[in-house]
Amino acid sequence: MQASNQEWYFVERPAGEPTLDCFELRDGDVPTPRHGELLVRVRYLSVDPYMRGRMRDSASYAEPWAVGDVLRGGVVGEVVTSESPQYEAGDLVTGRATWSEYALLDADDAVPVDPAVADLPAYLGVLGMPGRTAYFGLLDVAEPRPGDTVVVSGAAGAVGSTVGQIAKLNGCRVVGFAGTDEKTAWLTDDLGFDAAINYRTTDAYRSALDDVAPDGVDVYFDNVGGPITDAVFTRLNVDARVAVCGQIAHYNAEETPTGPRKLPLLIAPRARVEGLLVTDHAPRFDDAREQLETWVANGDIDHRETIVEGLENAPDAFLGLFSGDNVGKQVVEVSE
Repeated sequence: MQASNQEWYFVERPAGEPTLDCFELRDGDVPTPRHGELLVRVRYLSVDPYMRGRMRDSASYAEPWAVGDVLRGGVVGEVVTSESPQYEAGDLVTGRATWSEYALLDADDAVPVDPAVADLPAYLGVLGMPGRTAYFGLLDVAEPRPGDTVVVSGAAGAVGSTVGQIAKLNGCRVVGFAGTDEKTAWLTDDLGFDAAINYRTTDAYRSALDDVAPDGVDVYFDNVGGPITDAVFTRLNVDARVAVCGQIAHYNAEETPTGPRKLPLLIAPRARVEGLLVTDHAPRFDDAREQLETWVANGDIDHRETIVEGLENAPDAFLGLFSGDNVGKQVVEVSE
């Protein structure tokens, strides 16, 4: 094992869209695990849109990063040293840790990884936090029913692509919004979506919805916000359910944009809008993981990861989320 450990630090709060100046790669010491901890060699780390909120110096559902903090997120790693009877050297685990070559995990918070079920990056996507978000957000919040028309924004991302497939397993018609022809083809040809709309090649979202969802929208799973959401709200059916998971269209806005007032559009359809945080469902994480692993192992749910190689490129991978670089889950390969 090497003597030094590279780590990414958060060094500057952004105004608007983040830049590489917000990050700094530093050399440090390899940490020593204490009782109950694991030292892991990080194999893959996750970059996620919610991290943009942690860069603000204001209250959010995720605690803000302090300037000077080591960046943290989901990782998959190999145990190098274990100070817990639960794991031994060589075990593969996933959990939350630092953006670094070597990191510490609390053994009680680590989850074992089974490469026989799926490749390691999948445990940061469909079998990790994004998969659990899709699972609980759709099934518990949106409550899909057979025959429903389900519309998903950000449908080619880690959460949206899983939402659509779970909706299909529940007998729904599924429409996705994505930003390239490659992504829309992936949704319909590989994942089984009934239709997909490229939001970059048309801004006539209402008429596009009329073409592919002529009977209106029963469930809307919103990862994006903005004009897509404005359009979907005009097509909600009676008793529609809207699950608000993310609003990436607004994450870099310095002022909250004023768009169409949506609340009047909820009156006639008696629609329900509910925000969701996956952490609220923590007591049932094991249930979700077991079901998702079964679906993946059986081929009922497909997945894709966009892999950026090298710890040094982690900030670029994060910034790429806001330009739509990723298909499926965006992850960084730290070590082979």
